[in-house]
Amino acid sequence: MSTLSRRLLIAVSAVVAVGVSYGAGVITGVVGSSSSTSGVIDAAADRISESAAEPVDRAELERAAVEGMLKSLGDRWSSYYDPSEYSSFEDALQGRYSGVGLWVRAGRSGVVVSTVQKGSPAEDAGLIPGDVIVSVDGWPTSGGSVGEVVQRLRGPNGSEVMVGALRAGVVSNLTLTRSVLNTSDVTVEQLADGVTRIGIRTFTRGVGRDVREAMAADPSSFAGGVVLDLRGNPGGLLDEAVEVASVFLDGGPVVSYEQRDAPDRVLSAIGRGDTTTSVVVLVDGGTASAAEVVAAALQDRSRAVVVGSRTYGKGSVQEPSVLPDGSAIEFTIGRYLTPTGRVIDGRGIEPDVLVDVAAPPEAAEQRALEVLRGLTAALPLIDEG
Repeated sequence: MSTLSRRLLIAVSAVVAVGVSYGAGVITGVVGSSSSTSGVIDAAADRISESAAEPVDRAELERAAVEGMLKSLGDRWSSYYDPSEYSSFEDALQGRYSGVGLWVRAGRSGVVVSTVQKGSPAEDAGLIPGDVIVSVDGWPTSGGSVGEVVQRLRGPNGSEVMVGALRAGVVSNLTLTRSVLNTSDVTVEQLADGVTRIGIRTFTRGVGRDVREAMAADPSSFAGGVVLDLRGNPGGLLDEAVEVASVFLDGGPVVSYEQRDAPDRVLSAIGRGDTTTSVVVLVDGGTASAAEVVAAALQDRSRAVVVGSRTYGKGSVQEPSVLPDGSAIEFTIGRYLTPTGRVIDGRGIEPDVLVDVAAPPEAAEQRALEVLRGLTAALPLIDEG
């Protein structure tokens, strides 16, 4: 069997899953084997290689064949990563990524810069919070979600990306060179009246641990409740999402997922979490996938009040699978269900307290604090005597 046959057979048969997916948050396992051959594909590749008017790189033919198979699925979440792309993908899951150092959110005027990482290419280029990202490499951001914008900003170390930024009515097209950046995806901020805001940008490795540590601090720091801010969070590792939900739950289901020809698998909360502190979860249209899992679990379990606008609605499960040359494919293998059996995919999570999608971020934050005050006031008094 030729190299092409082996690669394509592995691509559709016994590919080994290597973990969980950014923006999907998935499972591990092995895709079922197949005894089919790749004779037709090999014959076509041989004929093209030998007779095409222009020389054709065999590796490009292999990639085209794999991408063609994925395209036949009609699955918009399917992807092929070359070895370099997949290496960057794995780094991102570990809290390292190659990009420009921007965090963005959905705003009234479009995709808005919320944070610029110190020492990053974005800071060097002069980008500041409040700038509106109108395009990435010519692609208009109005055509996609916050998560899609983030993915387009990231790429191989040393590669260039052109960012169109709007400020004071003027668009500047800036060419930035991506670099490898390390980041903490959890921020903890002490607000007035004993309220703690815990923001999670993405569910990378260690996020669950960081949230647990934040909740293990002096209880007086969150006596007024916790705002768990998941706005603009595109998802990440499912096990980290389960760990975060577990911080606020005492056992019980967090999420399940359904697969073809297999019983639903239920993932439950780990250990005993804090079940008394008042919690509000902030969400918006950029809250997706694993972030939606957390919001839905705490909502279904009556553990938190969800405030904001309807979430993105990406409740499908992708499983990245490594091919022999270090490249990888991923495609949808199932769909998430919330603890009460709700479908997330294509529907999103409806907040308990709606905030106009066109309202500025401060409006949602203020509404979250108002809800927290109401929850705290409703708590029974504890006799410490």
